Amino acid sequence: MRDEQDYYFRKAKKENYPARSVYKLEEAQLKNKFLKSGQRVLDLGCHPGSWSLYAASIVGEKGLVVAVDLQRTDIPVQKPHAEINWLCYDVYSDEFVDYLKKHWPGFHVVLSDMAPRTTGSQYADHQQSLRLARRVLELSSLFLHENGTLYMKVFQGEDFPEFLQTCKPFFATVKVVKPKSSRSESREVFVLGRGFRRAG
Repeated sequence: MRDEQDYYFRKAKKENYPARSVYKLEEAQLKNKFLKSGQRVLDLGCHPGSWSLYAASIVGEKGLVVAVDLQRTDIPVQKPHAEINWLCYDVYSDEFVDYLKKHWPGFHVVLSDMAPRTTGSQYADHQQSLRLARRVLELSSLFLHENGTLYMKVFQGEDFPEFLQTCKPFFATVKVVKPKSSRSESREVFVLGRGFRRAG
């Protein structure tokens, strides 16, 4: 298993990505093709920036990536990649919501690799992860365009099935993805919702 992790670490370094987590997005994209040229993408919890850089390479010069994290992130992008707007905000803040509403008419894709600071308690970490995931779903319901896509990380646990049911009214299809680059012992999975529709 360690060899596999080293492989992704070396691959990320070679391909100029700040973290190996990029392959958790790349694998889902290669299989499901939800990122497309010209789209606007909102990347929540973007630091250190790998997902944003990858998304920018797919959506291209006519696309746009808005990347948000509590930690400041600022990496120059290469042409012909999309422009990235690096923002430093708390995703729970009203200021953040207001800023997005003021500057963009919405997004075709919402990404989230956000995770809580782990405590060692599986139950507490699971609950904190679900709290973040619920916020991501809330922001998606505000900002996703009709027929848009959500791809977000969640820690599995006893309340995960209930959370999945919460997601289903918002999307035509919802599936759980476990990328190969995710550590096998990790409880992280990714929820892929496609065909966004406003519930109710």
